[in-house]
Amino acid sequence: MRNCPAFVAVFTLALIGLFGASAPVRADNAPYVIGAVFDVTGPGSPLGAPEEAAVKMLEKQINAEGGINGHPLKVIIYDNGSDEAKSVIAMKKLIENDNVLAIIGPSQTGTTLSGEATVEAAHVPMISCAAGIKIVQPVKPWIFKTAQSDMHAVAKVIDYLAGRHLHQVALISVANAFGDSGKQQLEAQAPKAGITLVAEESFGKDDTDMTAQIMKIRRTNAQAIVCWGTNPGPAIVAKNVRALGLKLPVIMSHGIANQKFIELAGPAAEGVVFPAGKLTVAGDIPKSDAQKTSLLKFASSYRAAYNREADGFGGYAYDALKLVCQALKTAGADRMKIRQALEKAKYVGISGVFHFNAADHNGLSKDAFVMVKIANGKWVLEK
Repeated sequence: MRNCPAFVAVFTLALIGLFGASAPVRADNAPYVIGAVFDVTGPGSPLGAPEEAAVKMLEKQINAEGGINGHPLKVIIYDNGSDEAKSVIAMKKLIENDNVLAIIGPSQTGTTLSGEATVEAAHVPMISCAAGIKIVQPVKPWIFKTAQSDMHAVAKVIDYLAGRHLHQVALISVANAFGDSGKQQLEAQAPKAGITLVAEESFGKDDTDMTAQIMKIRRTNAQAIVCWGTNPGPAIVAKNVRALGLKLPVIMSHGIANQKFIELAGPAAEGVVFPAGKLTVAGDIPKSDAQKTSLLKFASSYRAAYNREADGFGGYAYDALKLVCQALKTAGADRMKIRQALEKAKYVGISGVFHFNAADHNGLSKDAFVMVKIANGKWVLEK
């Protein structure tokens, strides 16, 4: 018996040598532990709160169905408070203390980019719920994302503007990673479609009035205004535009694709057009669409669980957890094998039809978007 501790230590070291750090030793029916970091509070809460809710709902559903290969699913969720430094701390805690197999989130481009080096160094697969194309371009082996990229959102907006002969466009964007990425994409794509950016204004994520910027836009020959940001800023922009009596079309980014924008903007939301995932107008999507069944099921489940409507942000997190679970079925509790499975994943989700590969860790195209208009306080498919 005196030799038992030594034997256990040697045996444990042998297991670590055999399976590696990416495959922690687990009991046969031990939970598969997944981490999540969302912007549940702070300025990013309109994104992070529904993401947290969607993940909790799906975790419960999966465990009610028997888990994954007989293993219960356990999701540990941390709120980063929409803060980039806190996002990194949360990721380190998940990796070093909680020994998670993969991480879902964060919610915003900035809170994602801040932690990518940490995740890459630890060799833990992460599926972000943010839109910035810089998250996955250039490709980083351990980083994926489910949100449709701003590159594709801008392409959809450009198609919309060009199709309506709106060639003089004013841009106003939030001064953060999301807004900067959208701005860069618009600057790159607009000239190719014969569209000129006649004004480029910005606002801080905590600003409460953008009247000065809108006044500058009013003095240009702009035929339309494009606003790139996430709530609450875009709602303030919409209010300021209407308060100043501008009759220009207002096109927003996919960063406003939830009910919160309508609540914050009130009557000023009327007529605003933006690119969004098909969930926002699931009822209008043709029955032949590959996503139709998944969209309606997710919307129904979310409504039953929370007595409120689902939105695309919750869909990003739902897709991320679904993709991880799909990988777990074949990879088991091995981070490297999970990463490899994700890189080959094919999945019909809420945010689009995913086709991941070694050169594309988002796996979507601009066809994942439709243009949506707010009419009478509701989302309708813009024809």
